[in-house]
Amino acid sequence: MKNGTNAPVLDSFSRPLRSLRLSVTDRCNLRCRYCMPGEEYQWIERSEILTFEELVTLAQVFIGLGVDRMRLTGGEPLLRRDLSQLVAMLREAGRPPHTKSNGSSPWAPVPGLRDLALTTNGLLLAAQAQDLRKAGLDRVTISLDTLRPDRFRALARYGDLDDVIAGIRAAREAGFDALKINSVVIRGFNEDELADLIALGQAVGAEVRFIEYMDVGGATEWSRSQVVSRVEILDRLRERFGAIEPLNLQFQGTAPADRFRLPDGTTFGIISSTTAPFCAQCGRARLTPDGLFLLCLYARQGLDLKRPLRDGASPAELGAMIVERWQGRRDRGAEERRSLRARGPLFQIEDLRRDVHLEMHTRGG
Repeated sequence: MKNGTNAPVLDSFSRPLRSLRLSVTDRCNLRCRYCMPGEEYQWIERSEILTFEELVTLAQVFIGLGVDRMRLTGGEPLLRRDLSQLVAMLREAGRPPHTKSNGSSPWAPVPGLRDLALTTNGLLLAAQAQDLRKAGLDRVTISLDTLRPDRFRALARYGDLDDVIAGIRAAREAGFDALKINSVVIRGFNEDELADLIALGQAVGAEVRFIEYMDVGGATEWSRSQVVSRVEILDRLRERFGAIEPLNLQFQGTAPADRFRLPDGTTFGIISSTTAPFCAQCGRARLTPDGLFLLCLYARQGLDLKRPLRDGASPAELGAMIVERWQGRRDRGAEERRSLRARGPLFQIEDLRRDVHLEMHTRGG
């Protein structure tokens, strides 16, 4: 479907539909305390998970409406079998028919899909990095919250820290130049490792982004007291490194991180979603593995696109549904949560057990 006017699709606050987070699985090989702290989970039935062909069909509809950035998420997206095949299919779906590859790259920049990225915990990345790069993946972000093996196991309960580090290095060797490391900062757990994480980023050629602890999805043990704010993160880093220069304290594009530079030129980011959310400029849409279209990370309900897709709806019909829902969008979830006087976790464990779509590992954090 083409957006005939070439004008962006705007919501009720004039925020354009530009970015799609495509969750390809609700499964994960870790059980991190801020995402999956429970022992038992409800899973989406495999027959309800969108096929690669269905994902690409919906992706093409979104691209036709002006989406030019996509990020593959989960769960852990590398658990989805043959993910590099999906990457290649999405890359082709975002390429105009007349576009041809150039001689130096297996794909060419395209005006449709300008950026195709992946967020992963890194455990399986070493074995897949080369194939993902060859298939056309542009960027990789690795989630890593601690460099201490004991803390890693306490946080994630499974996996090996060394495998994550190996995955980061393999991504660099595969040619991913714009590597990012996402680190959720939790008081009493890892706020003393900020400088160490910066050092890792320097060593592997990746930019670290510190994320304030958020109260969404499975964070049923969240409390305000555990949030290490952007202000405190900057104060701690100044104590270690000296003066810090702000690079872009205004929201740019679809990146929510404020970026900063240390005296030696090292850059890093802070995503202050809890204390200074970026709702006013957010153009992100989300699609769960079974095709639920979500307008906000904090949304309690979404629009089912899988059912009409499987019932034979045309791209134009699907596009009209998406446009109608986006144009009525008034979501400002993080801002609304910030204004609450008594703020606890967004969902209780009973809510999560009733509806798998409320889980962070389903909606792609």
